[in-house]
Amino acid sequence: MIADVEVPCTKVLSRSMKIAIASGKGGTGKTTVATNLAQVAATDGRAVAYLDCDVEEPNGHLFLKPTIERKQSIDKLLPMVDPDRCTFCGRCSQACRYGAIACVGKQVLVFAELCHSCGGCVLACPADALREVPKPIGELRLGMAGPIRFIEGRLNVGEAMSPPAIRAVKAASAEADLTILDCPPGTSCPVIESIRGSDLVLLVTEPTPFGLHDLKLAVEMVRALKLSLAVVLNRCDIGDDQVCQYCTSQRIAILAEIADDRAVAEAYSRGQLACAAVASFAGHIRSLLNRLPNGAAR
Repeated sequence: MIADVEVPCTKVLSRSMKIAIASGKGGTGKTTVATNLAQVAATDGRAVAYLDCDVEEPNGHLFLKPTIERKQSIDKLLPMVDPDRCTFCGRCSQACRYGAIACVGKQVLVFAELCHSCGGCVLACPADALREVPKPIGELRLGMAGPIRFIEGRLNVGEAMSPPAIRAVKAASAEADLTILDCPPGTSCPVIESIRGSDLVLLVTEPTPFGLHDLKLAVEMVRALKLSLAVVLNRCDIGDDQVCQYCTSQRIAILAEIADDRAVAEAYSRGQLACAAVASFAGHIRSLLNRLPNGAAR
């Protein structure tokens, strides 16, 4: 049964709203909810932007099937040493809190995979021997999926850090009535970067021991960031009631309970939006849309 708990809001919502769809673990149906919510909202006449922030494994395009209109490189800034200016004083190494730059004798080493592009080493250099240069780490893809503005980031294979690519995806978003951020799973830095600045975080979970365990971690993460949150309980008929009991005890609203449905799984396997193939699923998503706080209303 859907909990009648008011969704907490940390700020007054405007006509436009940013909703991050996240989950404490993979495989809960996060992308299914995100893509279908975008489609139903657009069908209802809202201006919708879909942002695939799961840059290590984006798959929203498999269902929304966008026409990509523009591609551009995603770069991060790395320090480059001018050997003619460098005095090998080691100030850059002392300033870096990530161990990304080291002064070894008469040589300065830069470890690109550790660099957070904060620019601290450049500011610390007394000889003005460091400058920042762009290094490609991925690709930004922008287009349209019918009426939906589609933005996707793809991190290059072997890149260690995805937050710079996620920031590029979010920065490319245009103003919309409803912006949906399809986040990576888990509770690590990429997820935190994805949900930061959202009006509401929808945590998609399932009624299993693993689902409950990872939901608790995700709730702690969202509350640490002081963001509003609510839950979507997917495959609600396959497990027990422990997730519902937890949400009730924590006064967390369950905005939708979606039963396990073979027809939805079959649509997913075909790369088809479930809301277009299964009328009952479309009803669940439309009900979820209507239960969102007033920021999603037209």
